[in-house]
Parts: sequence; C-alpha cells; structure tokens
Amino acid sequence: MPERGRFTLLTIRGIPVGVDWSWFLVLFLIIWLLSGFYRDVLGAGQDSIEPYLLAVVSAFAFFGSILLHELGHAVIALRNRIGISQITLWMFGGVAALDREPDSAGAEFRIAAAGPAVTLLITAACLGAGALIDGGSFWDGASFDETATISTGVAVIAWLANINAVILVFNLLPAFPLDGGRIARAIAWRVSGNRDRATIFAARLGQGFAYAFIAIGILLALTGSLFSGVWLALIGWMLAGSARESANRSRVNTRLGGLRVADVMDAEPVAIPAAATVARALDEYFLRYRFPWFPVVDAGGRFLGLVNRGAADAVPELDRASHTVGEIVAADGSPGQTVSSEEPLGELLANVELRRLGGLPALDADGRLAGIVTVEQVGRALRDAAA
Repeated sequence: MPERGRFTLLTIRGIPVGVDWSWFLVLFLIIWLLSGFYRDVLGAGQDSIEPYLLAVVSAFAFFGSILLHELGHAVIALRNRIGISQITLWMFGGVAALDREPDSAGAEFRIAAAGPAVTLLITAACLGAGALIDGGSFWDGASFDETATISTGVAVIAWLANINAVILVFNLLPAFPLDGGRIARAIAWRVSGNRDRATIFAARLGQGFAYAFIAIGILLALTGSLFSGVWLALIGWMLAGSARESANRSRVNTRLGGLRVADVMDAEPVAIPAAATVARALDEYFLRYRFPWFPVVDAGGRFLGLVNRGAADAVPELDRASHTVGEIVAADGSPGQTVSSEEPLGELLANVELRRLGGLPALDADGRLAGIVTVEQVGRALRDAAA
C-alpha cells in the first residue's frame, strides 16, 4: 500500500495509527449508502437527520472494527518479538505493517489468525447484544430487510454484526495476502519446511482468487450491479498485484541461496554513543565521515534510533556541549528504519526506507546494532545471484 497521502491519527502502545486518503472516500460512500438504508428501515422522511447520524455512527464503528482486527495482528506479532511499524486504514480495510517476516510457521499462523479471531468476537458480541435487546426484529435487520420494524440502536448493531461476518468470511479465503492466504502459507510452510516455496504456493492461490474476483466483478458490473462489480474487481486487482510481488520476492530469495542480511552487511558500523554531546557528534562523526545519518546506541550497544545532520544542526550552538545525542534521537526516529540481521535479503527489495536512506541498521535478536546494510550491498548480491 502506498505511503503517500497517509495521515497519523493516534498512537496505541507506541504504534502509529493513521489513515490513507482513500479512507475518506470510503467513509463518505458508507455514510451515503447507509443513510438510504436506515431511512427505509426506520421509515424516516427525507428531511430527517436521524438516518444520517446513524450512518455516521455505523461508519466509524465499522472502521473501529477494522482497527481492532489489525490490533489483533499487532498484539500477537509483538508477543512473537516482531515490531509493528504502523497500522493504516485505507479503502480496502486495514494493514498492520510488520517490521519483519515471522521466523517460524507457528508464528505466521498465530499472527494471521489473530485478526479473524478478533472479528469473530466482534460478530458474536453484536449478535448476542442484538438478540438480547430485541431478538425478532434484530434478525430481520441483520438480513438487511428494509421492511423490518426495528429500533435505531438495534439497527446499528444488526448492521455491524452483518458487516463483520462478511469481513470474517472474506478474510478467511485462502487468497494470499489475505489472512486466510497467510494461514495457508503457514500450513504449507510447516509441511514443506521452506518458507519461500510456501509463499509461492500461497501466492498462486491468491492470484487464482484475485482473477476470479476480477471476472465476477466484471460480470456484476455488466449485469447492473456497477458499484459492487467495480469494487470487487478493484479488490481482485490489488490482491493479484500483492500476490505477484510476494511470489517474486520468494523467487529472488531462492536464487539468492538463502542469503541473509548478516551475510552482506557491514558488521563494523560507525555508531554514535547516546551519551555523546551534540558538539562531539558534529565534530567527530558528521564532519569526519560525511554520512547523512548515524545509528545511535546505548552503553550496551542496543539500538536507540537514527540521528541525521539536520537534527544535530538544529540544536543551538551554545547548547551543543550540554545536550546529548540521546536527547534528540527520539524526535528524529521513525518506524521501519531497522531490519533484522537474520532477515532474508530478498525481503529488502520492497523496503521503502532502504531506498530513501540508502542503508538500514541491522539488529540482532536482542535489539543490539549488528551492522549496516546498504542499497549497494543488496544490489551486488542480486547481480551475483543473476550471474
């Protein structure tokens, strides 16, 4: 998913949560469509504001469900010592960006299954609440019966139950990179013992489903369901692209012969101690090495973040001898600027930060700085593999 046009809304447990510009388009469409639905269900007039307010509440509750789904992935990933650089809501749902790929089939399965498990709980909670409040009319509303007699609160709960059930079923389809496709990859990985072969298998499944979505979408559009058809075709197009990219990365990993970041990185990187003053950092590091940025480490070698020349220059000259690099590194850091030293080299091909910075700090399992991997080193390994 493209980073351009992303807006950060809040931070949850250190994870930035934001929305892509396309989220606003979907928000408008949901409110517009649901306004008409609630107007019919409640028998409200055209001048009534109640259907519109219910649609707004439903739309934000829907995206709240998506956020909880992605937080499910994030919590289990963190428990498996995999960082989450960000969570983004966009036109096709949500994405929890993992800092690295899971290192075992079990971890992959747990992380992939966590999101659908949360959605299942939300669906069950809505069904239970609606049935307790008003069993008869609730089930009519959950089936989108516009002639049902239903209260406003039950109408919202019924719609949330319905849409979360749809999300659950859709996400469990074995179409990589949907959650069901990742579960299929985890199973294939466990059986074959090879992540790259499992990824290629799951990606082919994903491409098959994607082309089916496109075909069905075109058929729906031609038979009168233009909006649904175009939407399904767009989902298929996005799935096909993501599956193809994942398969290509796995093929590259295979050609690289299992090379990891540790095999090509500079294992003796130049790092600035967090206790060093800003004046020392400018004199002994930026002026000497002429690098645009440096990793910052504590006394035990643990990585704290990156500091660039601009952040150091921004400190007033009279304060540089009394301020340490550790005091400015937090404001300069951003998610996704590190890789694991054990990460397959092919996974870096899609890394945006690697292209932007020209290199990334590589960390060991304990979070210590193990080296620096650069664009040139990755490119050299790819050329060697092609040769």
